[in-house]
Amino acid sequence: MSENERPQDLRFHSQNFWNTRWQQGETGWDIGYPAPAIQEYIRQYRNKNAPVLIPGCGNAYEAEYLLNQGFKNIKLIDIAPEAVKRLQQKFAGNPEIHVECADYFQHKGQYELIIEQTFFCAIAPERRKEYAAQAYALLKEKGKIAGVLFNRFFDQDGPPFGGNPVEYASVFGPYFDIKIMKECYNSIPPRAGAELFIIFEKKQLRSMPQ
Repeated sequence: MSENERPQDLRFHSQNFWNTRWQQGETGWDIGYPAPAIQEYIRQYRNKNAPVLIPGCGNAYEAEYLLNQGFKNIKLIDIAPEAVKRLQQKFAGNPEIHVECADYFQHKGQYELIIEQTFFCAIAPERRKEYAAQAYALLKEKGKIAGVLFNRFFDQDGPPFGGNPVEYASVFGPYFDIKIMKECYNSIPPRAGAELFIIFEKKQLRSMPQ
């Protein structure tokens, strides 16, 4: 059975599921710093006033890096209250960073850039097209998703959920021009050969795909 054929498991959509993982320290996705590919992308991004969204932000190391690079309009959302509480303490006194406990799929706003780092792989595969549609709605004209996606599948029943370029093209292609989707050359060693670096740019659509 492929990932897209699995029956929907509502656990992975619940606030309680993710909050419990934070409370119990079950945060194996956390590498302790921003992924090198994301650091490189941020360094070359010119508009420091761009509104940036990091959904499912976790410890938000990317936000620290953005701040150090001079970015001034950073929005962090996470569904887990425990994660949000820690972030609010961590970034207290930094008006450039706004932290909100929110469900990405219900979030409202307009952004120039969405940074993707271990959020897409945490949602059930049944919601991937919904993720893409929501990203399209949240991004301004010519806005972009940039970051990393897994280029492999996993054996366990829960997150992370993997994928491959063919699947990602079918999910994002109706909404985004795929500017870059290639093997990530500067992954951390445990993920070497198993990640794709992506840049997806919002299309101009006359109507939303069905």
